Amino acid sequence: MKDALFGGVNAAVLTAMTPNLAPDPDRMAAHAKWLLANGCNGLGILGTTGEANSFGLHERKAILEGLIARGVPAAAMMPGTGCASLSDTVELTLHARAQGCRGVLLLPPFYYKGPSDDGLFAYFSEVVQRVGGGIALYLYHFPQQSAVPFSLSLLGQLLQAYPGTIKGVKDSSGDYANMQAMVREFARDGFEVYSGSDEFLQAILAEGGAGCITAASNANSHWGGIVYAKRTGPEADAAQATLTATRRAATSVPLIPGLREVIARSTGDDGWRTIRPPHLKLTAPQAEAVWAAWQAAGALPLPGLSPARAAE
Repeated sequence: MKDALFGGVNAAVLTAMTPNLAPDPDRMAAHAKWLLANGCNGLGILGTTGEANSFGLHERKAILEGLIARGVPAAAMMPGTGCASLSDTVELTLHARAQGCRGVLLLPPFYYKGPSDDGLFAYFSEVVQRVGGGIALYLYHFPQQSAVPFSLSLLGQLLQAYPGTIKGVKDSSGDYANMQAMVREFARDGFEVYSGSDEFLQAILAEGGAGCITAASNANSHWGGIVYAKRTGPEADAAQATLTATRRAATSVPLIPGLREVIARSTGDDGWRTIRPPHLKLTAPQAEAVWAAWQAAGALPLPGLSPARAAE
């Protein structure tokens, strides 16, 4: 897809924290800059991997502002702003727009289960009307986590009602047929489909999708960048195989603490293991297992990342 606002590889960025569980913008900004220098075209901050729903409204604003103040380009970031509360969703989206972000990622209102498509359409209509334009809205399809899916019918309704504002979707369902259907149905109208699963990057690009927004990109973005640049051929195929292997390594243990473990060991920075409950740090056997799996995938050491560089 040409001219996609976030076309390419986007990391669902881990949120760094201090020992008292406060956001750590210095550590997070350094990681964000490394990602942009090592295969990432953009950054999905404050999504599932970033533990957005473990942070309050003021903390989420401060994280975005802190990254921008430390030189992470606002235009490269797609903050997660979808909340169960309509007013919070609107407030965070307006804040992201005011900071210079080009797009935001919206979870559906996830507390009440089983809403109708009509109810979801009414919710997103309110968001669009209250925000008033000036920022692209991307929908977050992750039914395993939110328990509220986006049907093709609902997407069609929203696109017809708000063309150019409802700009795309991140599909973290792991259902490639669903991603494929979204591309085939809506990409001709400029709708950007992003895979939330690394193993589908090469395939979704070939289909006409825009790229990926993935957790494992925190540590495999180098290979994602190769796939996005090359698309086909031996180098792209080998890089895609590494993406698939690293995704499987990342999901061999609880995903978020597992990625924190990989970054902590790669940088020598134990602070990356800090995580907010209800998530927990990995057990020692789990930590050894994910490190071994990442090594077996052929993805260590991480290109361009070293303890010395991480401290700069």
